[in-house]
Amino acid sequence: MTAHIRVKVCGTTSVTDAVQAAEAGADALGFIFAPISKRLVTVEAARAASLSVGPVVARVGVFLNQGLDEVLRTAERARMSAVQLHGDLSSLYVSEVARYHPVLRVLRPADLRGNADALEVLDLPGVTLMLDAPEPGGGVPLDWEALRSVFPAGAWLAGGLGPQNVAAAIQALNPAGVDAVSRLESSAGVKNHELVRSFVLAARSGLSADGA
Repeated sequence: MTAHIRVKVCGTTSVTDAVQAAEAGADALGFIFAPISKRLVTVEAARAASLSVGPVVARVGVFLNQGLDEVLRTAERARMSAVQLHGDLSSLYVSEVARYHPVLRVLRPADLRGNADALEVLDLPGVTLMLDAPEPGGGVPLDWEALRSVFPAGAWLAGGLGPQNVAAAIQALNPAGVDAVSRLESSAGVKNHELVRSFVLAARSGLSADGA
């Protein structure tokens, strides 16, 4: 099993939520800049939240099919330390972003089965794979058992994770990191701090929130 699994709390929109997640032990915070997201954060709010936590906590800007200049400019202005890329993107685009920031490249389970173009990212310097559900942020978990034989070593896992199931997901796939958003919220973009604490604890201890 992973000695120290990385824990990311995504969909951060405020200083209060950023500070609380950092104090709970999260390794990374996600700030969503994709315009279609109901958790969209402004550059100004993301910058304030980013500056409210210490440099040990990674600040990850999340983008979907956005132009290279927009991604790099937004990440710089918002003081992001890494970038998470969703969408239909070429390996050349991903590698260009990785020249400036560490990249979490998000793929879907279907991409692991015979999609050579998508899997080229696994060989790019500065790029780490994250496997997510077809509808990111939708709260629906992946079929971890079906992924056992194809889940790449060193990849991150997202998709419907929360305090109740993250330990089982880690046991099934041994990811390098886990990422959650919808199951940690009181409402879209507003964190439930008790759920955030429980999620981090469950990921660290290997126990679900109910002790199983």
